[in-house]
Amino acid sequence: MLYSEKVMDHFRNPRNVGFLEDANGVGEVGNAKCGDIMKIYLKIEDDMVKDVKFETFGCGSAIASSSMATELIKGKPLSEVLTLTNKAVVEALDGLPAAKVHCSVLAEGAIKAAVKDYYERAGIEYDKTLFENCHSCDHCCNG
Repeated sequence: MLYSEKVMDHFRNPRNVGFLEDANGVGEVGNAKCGDIMKIYLKIEDDMVKDVKFETFGCGSAIASSSMATELIKGKPLSEVLTLTNKAVVEALDGLPAAKVHCSVLAEGAIKAAVKDYYERAGIEYDKTLFENCHSCDHCCNG
């Protein structure tokens, strides 16, 4: 299985790893088929992601996808964060082997779950359709 230089870099030197003590949005998703679990911590202020951290239990592709996803949303407004797709994460990593694309789905799901958690904690009204199927990624995984 060949991985791009970006995948290897984000696996060996993941960005934004850890726990965020003052997080006001937390999302966790897992894939029962492969055993990967991702937890995202967001610090949101003025509708912007001021800080983000992640903890991922999984393969190198899951760790690289988590790292890249946090880089793609840091400093961004929530309206943009909610449009992040697993496809965008894969593209930013210069691709993943077909058998590993499901790993990038975790990042999208965890981020959406964290934003939903933020809205619920803050009592902010939101469009529930934006968050359908974001608690488990079994529905979009092939392997």
